Amino acid sequence: MLDTSRRPTTPRRLCAGRALLGLLLLALVGACAPAPSAGGSVTLRLYTSVTQDTVDAVLAVLAAQRPDIKVEVFRAPTGELDARIATERRNGGVQADLLWATDPLSVQRYDADGLLAALDGAAIAHVPAAYRTDTSVGTRLLNLVIVARAGLEPAPNSWSTLIESAYRDRIALPDPAFAGSAFAALGYFATSERFGLDYYRRLRGNGAVQLQAVGDVITGVAEGRYDAGIALDKSIRDAIAKGSPIQLIWPTAGAIALYSPLAIFASTSDPAASADFVELLIGADAQRAIASTGWQPIHADIEWPDYGPVLTPDWSELFGRQQQLLDDHAAIFGDS
Repeated sequence: MLDTSRRPTTPRRLCAGRALLGLLLLALVGACAPAPSAGGSVTLRLYTSVTQDTVDAVLAVLAAQRPDIKVEVFRAPTGELDARIATERRNGGVQADLLWATDPLSVQRYDADGLLAALDGAAIAHVPAAYRTDTSVGTRLLNLVIVARAGLEPAPNSWSTLIESAYRDRIALPDPAFAGSAFAALGYFATSERFGLDYYRRLRGNGAVQLQAVGDVITGVAEGRYDAGIALDKSIRDAIAKGSPIQLIWPTAGAIALYSPLAIFASTSDPAASADFVELLIGADAQRAIASTGWQPIHADIEWPDYGPVLTPDWSELFGRQQQLLDDHAAIFGDS
């Protein structure tokens, strides 16, 4: 600080003193504040398997509430995201700040490798404990149900009916090595005392066909190549709204529900901005935006219709068993 108390200051010296003080203050502010990107904003990179309309809806809320945070999005199915991240890890490190996945098993493998940052915050604390871990938090719920041709008689009304002879060679399934939701279904059936991996063996023995993505299953049923299959409720409703000749069947025992987790990579370029993005995504406004695109919000206070009972996998039992489950499944459907 300049000390001018001991002698009079002429106007010239006063101006010089103020100029020097201003320069010192600017230097101090510059040293303490984070260096913003061009335009005073920060840019985050998001890797996600979430549907484009849902990503767009959430980013619209972000743009309205935090215009200083820009987001670059790379969107792809779970298998392609995993391949990209694996390549980046071999070539110097993950290039994304955030990962918004379809199912918790897809995120847990990165937590086990120490790639994810710890999460905290008031908004996260309001998410039910069953839908979060120390490094990821659920953002929405996805329900796996049965899709069938419109007017199909008899229509399969339970998971068990898919293995009945009436549907021989007429059932389609998504690939759990490609689609995160199919991976969650595999986890549920494989660890269920009622079904087990034998459920997949019986499906294959009944002529069930494995396709790649959930959308492929819906298209195959709509085109009449299959009578029924396993798909996501939101994807089925969207197809019906566009005139697809299919129907959504909620299994009598319940849909298989999984939560869609969001995580921050420990190598994020901006931890504070990434944490703000997470808080916003599980806040009320973004949750309403998610619900408006057809997914069940994780926020309990957001209105959502009760379609029927749900079956929830034991995620703690499944963590760490992903590769074994895929290997077991590949031994059954690997050549399809």
